[in-house]
Amino acid sequence: GESRRMGRPKAWLPFGPELMLQRVVRLVGTVAGPIVVVAAPGQDLPELPAGASIVRDPIAGRGPLQGLAAGFEALGEEIDLVYATGTDVPFLEPKWIAHLAELIGEADLAIPSIGDYYHPLAALYRKRVVLPAIQHLLEQDRLRPLFLVEAVTTRVVQEHEMRVVDPELGTLRNLNHPEEYERALRDAGLGG
Repeated sequence: GESRRMGRPKAWLPFGPELMLQRVVRLVGTVAGPIVVVAAPGQDLPELPAGASIVRDPIAGRGPLQGLAAGFEALGEEIDLVYATGTDVPFLEPKWIAHLAELIGEADLAIPSIGDYYHPLAALYRKRVVLPAIQHLLEQDRLRPLFLVEAVTTRVVQEHEMRVVDPELGTLRNLNHPEEYERALRDAGLGG
């Protein structure tokens, strides 16, 4: 994203001893790897933990599906399941990722649905099936991630299933406004 509502790049927001993007990469890295960070063309990113790589989104402004395609394409053929997340989720619970891996079964997408809202940036994807589906949607200019739910075999994961590993659903708590960032710092005991 472009961090317009935040007023400054989210990747660079301090969160305790690390920056927001560093924190999210570290948390994901405790249960999954390799880590690929998708950046906009020309976007400046902080130094990342060892082993994380950066790929540039070839076309700016086409939303999460374009970013997912760029990230998936950067991963090797041996990679089966891919977890996708945003930069601005400092309360991401690594058990969330492992739990989705348990729940996906034979499906190609395990996507949480909380209330009436799907969370494509807190979901698990089967790369070999989902990448071609994403590419097809991009070719048709169908840019909403929700179209994937209809395009591949999907396991919709309900709220109660995710609260087992993340009772407060912190993994879904993204920060879009300065007030949300300040509140997150306070909630984490980091001032704010």
